[in-house]
This record gives sequence, structure tokens and C-alpha cells, in this order.
Amino acid sequence: MSRIGKNPVVIPAGVQATLSGRTLTVKGPKGVQTMEVHPDIACEVKDNQIVFTRPSDDPAHRALHGTNRALAHNMVVGVSEGFTVTLDLVGVGYRVEPAGKNINLVLGFSHPVPFEAPEGVSFKVETPNRLVISGADKQAVGQVAAVIRKYRPPEPYKGKGILFAGEHVRRKAGKRTGK
Repeated sequence: MSRIGKNPVVIPAGVQATLSGRTLTVKGPKGVQTMEVHPDIACEVKDNQIVFTRPSDDPAHRALHGTNRALAHNMVVGVSEGFTVTLDLVGVGYRVEPAGKNINLVLGFSHPVPFEAPEGVSFKVETPNRLVISGADKQAVGQVAAVIRKYRPPEPYKGKGILFAGEHVRRKAGKRTGK
């Protein structure tokens, strides 16, 4: 058995999970999410648990078993608690400004960079140098954070850029003069 796939996904109070055909739908206080379960993997919703089983010990089935279980678990956690990613802007003049439900990023370019919040993702500006991205879909929250980070990835010489909270940039020594 897959170590991840064999564990059932526990459905907390206030969250509903329904299975119709191959479509798993999870509803909770933070929203609704759906997923198509792979045709080779059997899914069952019973006793406030979602249970996945696989037909054989084939490596492909083992991988699908754990993947489908992990996706369902992320859906349940997302609609009940939600996911957040915190970004820190490090650099002279680097800041984030709220613009309604969207944001403007000031990153040393000649112009501010506007960024629109996609469906299901929200922004919170804690300080001018700290942005919190939150939502019910783990993949969407992580993708938005990666896209924003790509505007100014951290550089190793001065340590400037957009960093995930708690990330440490390994610094390099600059050029040295000869002799």
C-alpha cells in the first residue's frame, strides 16, 4: 500500500464531500472545489471519510493512489481552513500597495507593476514590504506567489528581491580587486 494513499481523508465538521461518478466535490465555509478522480483509482465517501483504493501494486497505480488522496486532502483543508503564502519584498524602495482587491508592486522598475487577483485568491498587505496571499485552492495560491516572485527573484549579491517568508538567501562575495 501507498503510505499516503492508504490513509483516509477525514472530513471535518462543516465540510461536505459528495461523489457523483468520477467527480469528487467538497463544500465548506471557504468555498467549493471539485476534482476528477482517476479512472483506475476507486473512491468512496463514508463515515466522514474519503477512502481511495487501487487495483494493483503496479508503480503507476501506486503513484496515482497517493496523488489522488493528496489532492482530495488539499481540497478538504482548503475549503475548511484555506492556504496562505507570505512574501517579503527586500530592497530599497520595494513595496506593495493595495489597489482594491488587486495590488501594485513597486520593484525598482520605471513603473509600478499592477497585478490582478485571480478568481478565488485574495491579497492582504500587512506592511508595505509584506504581502499575504490566501485562498482555498493550494495550487492557485502557490502559482500566484510564484508569478509575483518571478518579477524580482532574490539575487545572491545584495540579497534583494521577493522572498518567501522565512527564506534565507545565501550571499556571495562580490568581485575582488587584483593583488
